[in-house]
Amino acid sequence: MLLRWLHVLGATVLLGTGAGIAFFMVMAHRSGNPALIAHVAGTVVIADWLFTASAVLLQPITGYLLAREIGWPLTEGWIALSLALYLLTGCFWLPVVWIQHRLRDLAREAAAAATPLPAAYHRLYRIWFISGFPAFLAVLAIIWLMLSRPSIPLG
Repeated sequence: MLLRWLHVLGATVLLGTGAGIAFFMVMAHRSGNPALIAHVAGTVVIADWLFTASAVLLQPITGYLLAREIGWPLTEGWIALSLALYLLTGCFWLPVVWIQHRLRDLAREAAAAATPLPAAYHRLYRIWFISGFPAFLAVLAIIWLMLSRPSIPLG
């Protein structure tokens, strides 16, 4: 039961932190205020490393141990699809973390110089914004797969 609880807790942290980070970054961006954006982005970077990164590391461990304890092979269709979606999410998350650092730094520079946000900020923000959708949808799909455990034939 402890493994299941830890695994569900990790999934909740991934979903909740992702949604919270996205919400606060979008709201800060909408303000257009470089100082506010810098502050929020700084907090977002910390939250991503503290919460998201720890959950990202623990999810596959608790998932593997849980599957082994229950007797599910990792080649079970819904597990294999979950793992593929997890990797897809990571392919979006890693660049997004770097982008968040850059957004924070660009906003800090604009705030310190009392200038508008540079074009590089706006370009990176668009990439960050668009990248969140497939990652978020993949996490939702993984949670659905964990809950419903549908029969998915492989090959």
